[in-house]
Amino acid sequence: MPPSLSRGVLERSDDSFEITRVQRPELDSVPMADAAVTGTHDINRYDAAARRWAAEAIRKVQADQQRSADTHLLKMPLPDDWGVDLYLKDETTHPTGSLKHRLARSLFLYGLANGWIREDAPVVEASSGSTAISEAYFARLTGVPFITVVAASTSSEKVRLIRSYGAEVRFVDDASTVYAVAARTAAETGGHYMDQFTYAERATDWRGNNNIAESIFRQMSMERFPDPRWIVATAGTGGTSSTLGRYIRYTGRMTGLCVADPENSAFFPAWSAGDRSLVTDTPSRIEGIGRQRVEPSFTGPVVDRMTSVPDAAAIGTVHALEQVTGIRAGGSTGTGLWAALRLVAEMKDAGEQGSVVSLICDSGERYLDKYYSDAWLAEQGIDAAPYRDGVLNFLESGDAGMLTD
Repeated sequence: MPPSLSRGVLERSDDSFEITRVQRPELDSVPMADAAVTGTHDINRYDAAARRWAAEAIRKVQADQQRSADTHLLKMPLPDDWGVDLYLKDETTHPTGSLKHRLARSLFLYGLANGWIREDAPVVEASSGSTAISEAYFARLTGVPFITVVAASTSSEKVRLIRSYGAEVRFVDDASTVYAVAARTAAETGGHYMDQFTYAERATDWRGNNNIAESIFRQMSMERFPDPRWIVATAGTGGTSSTLGRYIRYTGRMTGLCVADPENSAFFPAWSAGDRSLVTDTPSRIEGIGRQRVEPSFTGPVVDRMTSVPDAAAIGTVHALEQVTGIRAGGSTGTGLWAALRLVAEMKDAGEQGSVVSLICDSGERYLDKYYSDAWLAEQGIDAAPYRDGVLNFLESGDAGMLTD
């Protein structure tokens, strides 16, 4: 075997810049060329028709973004004398009704620019529902077929919305198998596996370009505490928290990033232990966030604080939010808002002034058969009422009570 084709990889140690070749016997089974290429050879794969199609698809996605307004930043009604302001970034106003619209747009642009998404070849995704809704929208916009693999427990309204964009929905009983089934489906159909859980953190331009972090700080610029003390996010792919954390550091701000995590999720125990290999054996009941493994797009070092949130607290919080503001939101919003209210209470009790920002991730109308269903809550053994009442009591009296228990 010519030296130029010797098997092995180049590796660099974490504590030095020395690069060495490390032999890798497991690579011996990988087919390799018989000899190094010599002489002049030319392979031309330029495809003008494919390039024109991709350019037009990118134009359509960018034009759609140009037509869309920014999402609203809502201020929660808290007493001014608390010295702490709470804001909610309402991502439900995107055309597909959720925070995942930003991600889907970025993933499509990333896939098109990389030459992965092709005319007439299906795009395939593993999803808990909301990303699939948004990707189905962009698939229809660009004219490519779309197939999503979701858990059988996905809310019926999400499934209806996915199909409304002409997409195909395939179900799996075991939520942990969505990745493998989606990858196999893409291979069998000659399509592209979008793989949001790997590419979310790199498809989004975290330096700016109207990402969610840049939008928050721009909208906060005229508030009495323009740089939030805390921004609270939740984690599904980990892409949003990665974008927020990187942008905060990139722009030299002192804002802290708190990630709220539901029951049965691997993110909190893995982050607290510093071990990304930790997994859980039960899927999250809060759709869209909390995973049984730490997803590749979760960037732990940019997270300053994590809060594990009981599912009953998340659901009770969105019930309280609806009573106070008329906004009906999904469970992931409640997970983040519970953590945000804890931060507000902590700052208030410490006499610390400042602002806290959390996210309204999607509408509660997608979960009428779950988080707003007495029958489903009873079936799950979830009593959200004490948490709802605790939030309402805090907003009315300032008594944090169970928020700080």
